[in-house]
Amino acid sequence: MAVWSTVPASYLLKRAVVEVPFLVFAVLLPFVAEGPQVELAGLSLSRAGLVAAAGLAMKGTLGVLASLLLAATTEPQELIRGLERLRMPAQLVQILAFMVRYLDVVGDEMRRMRVALASRGFTASNPRHWPVIARSAGALFIRSYERGERVHLAMLARGHGLPE
Repeated sequence: MAVWSTVPASYLLKRAVVEVPFLVFAVLLPFVAEGPQVELAGLSLSRAGLVAAAGLAMKGTLGVLASLLLAATTEPQELIRGLERLRMPAQLVQILAFMVRYLDVVGDEMRRMRVALASRGFTASNPRHWPVIARSAGALFIRSYERGERVHLAMLARGHGLPE
């Protein structure tokens, strides 16, 4: 599917890094699992651990690649319409639609905060700067939450979400 979709392999590889912790766990699984042992390249490994590790690695990789391909080849609004056609509960579809709609708003807010930090001479070059980044992330969360509250109140004022 990746070849057919013409999505570049570099795009998929960069974003598939999210799977690395699961692959590390899969590599360690044969060493820590209980049960009958099998000798492989001079190492004593658990047979059940090998089977579980192979399953985890294959299912995880297929899931991550399928998600990345879907995200790369389908517009967010098309995904939402597809979920509606699959009869996903209407409230969940609405929540996802609002999330997609306000993702750009939150992204713009994050860019403004980054420009404000840069204008004050901040560059995150070492771990000592992590507290500043954490406070910025917290401020972004609070601003997003407050914006969501204002939008919710505006929707209620216009009669959205009231029982009929």
